[in-house]
Amino acid sequence: MIEVNNLTNFAVDKTFFKGVAKKVLKGENKGMENISIAFVSPNEIQLLNKKYRKKDKPTDVLSFEGVTNFKGECAEVILCPHVIRENTRTSKLPLKKEVAKMLIHGILHVLGYDHERGGKEVERMEEKEKYYFKKI
Repeated sequence: MIEVNNLTNFAVDKTFFKGVAKKVLKGENKGMENISIAFVSPNEIQLLNKKYRKKDKPTDVLSFEGVTNFKGECAEVILCPHVIRENTRTSKLPLKKEVAKMLIHGILHVLGYDHERGGKEVERMEEKEKYYFKKI
């Protein structure tokens, strides 16, 4: 199950973002994974970033894996369109594509990829991000 919650005034194409999530999950053989995708304000993501990562600033995406085998538990990807919009200045991508890129990034984190470990993990995750981004 893929759930999309928009808690912002950003226009969210739920069908498109569900489709992006499905492509990544299917490609990683995780088609039955439960995932919740939330779009939040800079203030909300800053609070979460401070609480869970000890970084007192807004960020573009946060990911939270499901931690138990409780039936119906969801992994979460939380996106902040306002911060992602700032990323488009350097990426030159349309906002919708940049949000999709960050969604792919977040889902890969939920599935265990972690560029913050450095080394080969950085390359492995970047390759996956590029692969799935080309498919949208």
